[in-house]
Amino acid sequence: MAGYFEAIPGGGAAIALDEVEISILRSLAVQLLELIGPGEEPAQGEDPLAALFAEGPSEPPSDPALARLFPDAYGDPDAPDEDDEELRGYSAEFRRFTENDLRGRKREDGLAMVRTLDSLSTAGEGGALLKLTPEDCLHWLGALNDLRLTIGTRLDVSDEDEGGELYRLPDSDPRKPMVMAYLWLGALQETLVETLMP
Repeated sequence: MAGYFEAIPGGGAAIALDEVEISILRSLAVQLLELIGPGEEPAQGEDPLAALFAEGPSEPPSDPALARLFPDAYGDPDAPDEDDEELRGYSAEFRRFTENDLRGRKREDGLAMVRTLDSLSTAGEGGALLKLTPEDCLHWLGALNDLRLTIGTRLDVSDEDEGGELYRLPDSDPRKPMVMAYLWLGALQETLVETLMP
């Protein structure tokens, strides 16, 4: 069970992680949570159901990684061929009523990853065995996907880069650690998906 997820009896998945891997995953998840931002808590005395109907932003985020995590519903509104004012209006409305919920779900996924990692007890330098429930697996899939999207955006990875020069960087290139993390997260995501397949 070294290095990849395996299905466990009763559903869920398990993976053996060493202390460095645990630390890297936790650090990346915390950075993702910081990027997504804190949640909006209802004020004391405020109806908690009001949060369900709270309006979110109508403009896409300026940070390219956040724009990738919270994409426009109807394509890129800044694209030159996108002159349709009505389409931009639909996109703004869609964002206004969906982004807060999407942020909340992404925050839950990241927090679930941090909590499961924090619950591990490592014995010396041997690392630990992480066991995920079926529900934890879904949160982890979401968090791994968001981490890959964020890192891929920062590295400017595109579909055309598969097998490209980014993957053959020399060790001296400052992007190399992030490329390695991107590839590792992809392998984790792939094996976790495989454990959930019937």
